[in-house]
Amino acid sequence: MDSFVRQKFPLVLNGLKSHNSRPMKHDPDDLIMLFSDLFRGNYRTVLVKGSDEPEYLPATASGNYAQIIFAHGYYASALHEISHWCIAGEHRRTLRDFGYWYCPDGRDEAQQQAFEKAEIKPQALEWLFSAASGTRFHISVDNLSGCGAWDESAFRRNVRAQADYYLEHGMPARAGLFFETLKTFYGTGADFNEVWKKETRRLMPDDSATDTEVD
Repeated sequence: MDSFVRQKFPLVLNGLKSHNSRPMKHDPDDLIMLFSDLFRGNYRTVLVKGSDEPEYLPATASGNYAQIIFAHGYYASALHEISHWCIAGEHRRTLRDFGYWYCPDGRDEAQQQAFEKAEIKPQALEWLFSAASGTRFHISVDNLSGCGAWDESAFRRNVRAQADYYLEHGMPARAGLFFETLKTFYGTGADFNEVWKKETRRLMPDDSATDTEVD
């Protein structure tokens, strides 16, 4: 992190000494703390541990906070929902679940094709956040009781291409700040390039295709 971030977000830095002196742990409460320190003030948004399905609730009155509610207290769910929030624009963040269409597990082919297209960017960010925090990421087409994946191989390649694009050209501002914070908090910054190479080999062992799409 640069000196500006260190001055602006002291709670993050307070967490670094104690965390990095212990074996790496992945407690969703750490994500809640980091997210709050970065975004609670400027964006009036908090990360909330949920007991059911994930949901985004915009602020409804003066003084209230928008809530990113992640599923069942799962660390990976928190990273995924943060990824969606990092992509959502200002108007989207005033709408419940960002105003996006969502069809649950059980989608037909057309619905699954739309789902996979919409999930490229958030899953690319989630993968980078997972690598930065030292956790294992799993690409998901999320349609076990429906027709299955539309094209899982292409989806994997597109997610990988989008993640590489973000690393080369930069992420959305909030995503970039959260990414750098995770690398600092979990001590992965110095070795991140090697971490990323291992991650891409793990999930893309036969990556010889070039027909990827990024925006």
